Amino acid sequence: MSSGGRRPSSRKGGHSDPRCRLAASGFRGEIWILPNARDLPASYEQRLFPVEERRGRLQLLAAADGRDGAVTIHQDVDLYGVLLDGGQQLRHELRPGRHAWVQVARGSVGVNGQTLGAGDGAAPSGERAVEISARLPSEALLFDLA
Repeated sequence: MSSGGRRPSSRKGGHSDPRCRLAASGFRGEIWILPNARDLPASYEQRLFPVEERRGRLQLLAAADGRDGAVTIHQDVDLYGVLLDGGQQLRHELRPGRHAWVQVARGSVGVNGQTLGAGDGAAPSGERAVEISARLPSEALLFDLA
């Protein structure tokens, strides 16, 4: 998926199809990831990801190679979605040289011991793994970055 190297010009809008929302939370938003090359032809890709496939586990939503049914993007990033019930936790190992960003869509989670609420994000630094633990029913995105 590529905007052809264009940068976002508006924060308005978003997709109106409710199936494209993160789970049933009503959270809607856009995420822009700059491509790894300039002047790429514009492209568009859309997929529906069943909620149950990310309940209690990380589900790959976007990746450079499009593996496991993920949307293909032009960048060295793996984007995962997860739904956790209160008390659930998971761990994502980072390969050497990788970094992470966690964005909370709803609920409250601990990320490597730091408490985050809906709308919060964190970039665990110098970690070999990201540990996410839900304080309440929660939904989050994990970006595994180069």
